[in-house]
Amino acid sequence: MKDRIVVVTGANSGMGLATTVQLAREGAHVVMACRSAERGAQALAEARRLSGAAADIELMLCDLGSLASIRSFAEQFAAIYAKLDVLVNNAGVVTIKRQTTADGFEAMMGVNHLGHFLLTNLLLEQLLLAPQGRVVTVSSGAHKVGKIDFADAHLTKGFRVWSGYGQSKLANILFTRSLADRLKGTNATANCVHPGAVSTNLGVSRETGFGKMIHTSLRPFFLTPQEGARTAVYLASSPEVTGVSGEYYYKLKTAKISRAAQDPLLADKLWTWSESEVGMR
Repeated sequence: MKDRIVVVTGANSGMGLATTVQLAREGAHVVMACRSAERGAQALAEARRLSGAAADIELMLCDLGSLASIRSFAEQFAAIYAKLDVLVNNAGVVTIKRQTTADGFEAMMGVNHLGHFLLTNLLLEQLLLAPQGRVVTVSSGAHKVGKIDFADAHLTKGFRVWSGYGQSKLANILFTRSLADRLKGTNATANCVHPGAVSTNLGVSRETGFGKMIHTSLRPFFLTPQEGARTAVYLASSPEVTGVSGEYYYKLKTAKISRAAQDPLLADKLWTWSESEVGMR
């Protein structure tokens, strides 16, 4: 990964931090895209300590729940770097109650899918200028319970956490497959990954601490963030997947996806809807 530029979203904790550390150890220059300046600075210090690569990791602020913040990040990145070798779309949220982003999107659909949709499209020029640009998006096995309800994609008529999360994770795969189709004939690829059941703070409220007790009791049954990040790191760095695109990986191998995730018409409809939502059309 020497001389390769990598952006990791949600890099301040969990799998994002683990991915940052491992790719820096392999020689990459990693840009940690984080929402909070304070938590990001703490994570930057930790990533540099763990990787031993102080000069090769930096912090840039990017709130995936704000279209303005995403656009600002993309402009700032493009002003500094001529290319982007790898974009790891790792950031994700689970909300127990319905929450909205700065732009009024339901938070899980807004951050997990729409934020990454816009960010990826804004960084495509730099990805296409890399010798072999890669987009790696973290999805989940929860996509199998997901359905895209375009009539109420932001869950205003009835909120259920697993419906919202499953919808956003299905959207990750549909987006990946659509992006892979659009990248055919170029030197860039797009793949997604199911990391497994990983012990992170996903689903734990930062404000109230809700969910922390349940999370702590289940921790022995979870993978560590380092174990969960393994397949994302593989897709970001391994020569074995050069040219591979549009696939869903689990434990370093391609895995089955739901029938809905394979639907090209649904994928096209989601792409068009997403463009409209983020102001690309």
